[in-house]
Amino acid sequence: MTDALSSTTPQTPARSRLLLPLDLLRGFLIGMAELIPGVSGGTVALVTGLYEQLIGSASHVVSAAKALVVGGERGRVGGAVAELRRTDWWLLVPVVAGMGLAVLTMAGVMSSFVTTTPEHARGLFLGMVAMSVLVPLRMLPERRRSVLLEVVLVVGAAVLAWTLIGFAGGQAVADPPLVVVFGAAAVAICALVVPGVSGSFFLLAVGLYTTTLDAVDSRDLGYIAVFALGAITGLASFVQLLTWLLSRHRRSTLLVMAGLMVGSLRALWPWQEAAGGEDHGPGALVGPYDPVLGPVLLALLGAAVVAALILVEARSSSSDAT
Repeated sequence: MTDALSSTTPQTPARSRLLLPLDLLRGFLIGMAELIPGVSGGTVALVTGLYEQLIGSASHVVSAAKALVVGGERGRVGGAVAELRRTDWWLLVPVVAGMGLAVLTMAGVMSSFVTTTPEHARGLFLGMVAMSVLVPLRMLPERRRSVLLEVVLVVGAAVLAWTLIGFAGGQAVADPPLVVVFGAAAVAICALVVPGVSGSFFLLAVGLYTTTLDAVDSRDLGYIAVFALGAITGLASFVQLLTWLLSRHRRSTLLVMAGLMVGSLRALWPWQEAAGGEDHGPGALVGPYDPVLGPVLLALLGAAVVAALILVEARSSSSDAT
């Protein structure tokens, strides 16, 4: 994972077609994560070893669109074609397809799981996200800044995420204006590419989480189209900034990601008071109450699964280097 793309490269290496089913599954898992308040799709992308490759490919697509609009040294069409050729389509297409499949088929299932067994659901995801904090830390390059500054970055990001999560859980908006849906999607999708930041929690904060899941589950094509257009706009606006940060300020960016992931654990503590707004929203943290054993075991299971994925990825990277 540490050898994944960290900046724009002149040529994308050929990707084995045998990885297509695995990439489809990875995309499905990322899509499922985005349906769960408190879990970031970017975290899943990190754990599965696809994060920087996806960011790099998405950046090429955005650059191609930009070239078509403003032109460049190679002209509008030539510049766009050059960027599209550098995109790893054998990675991007199956991952995006898997994400779309997860959203269309699992929205109702995940909503029911989080609502009917909240302690068990949060326990499982708590273990997974807590263990996932190791992933950006493993990707850190050599230390170049002061230890104090790095501690401030991690703690500051964790406090920010912890505080913002407390604002989630607003009252659901039954019939929101489409311009609000567009804007909310543009902001929420940015969380997809930032590990530790949950787009679902932003939708909770503005009261559109349940509304959006219901629209997907009922195939409300008008709502879905506006939301998708907003998401594309937001992603195009943000992905190149993130690519630049990973290229120029890699260590600081990864430390902030780790801090955001730590702060997001606030949403995943299994035992919480009932939310004041949407049923999926966070409540005040309380001590353990029944059930206890189930959430604890699921937390350990989630941590073990992520640890196994990290070990597999580490061995794979070592084997590739050899």
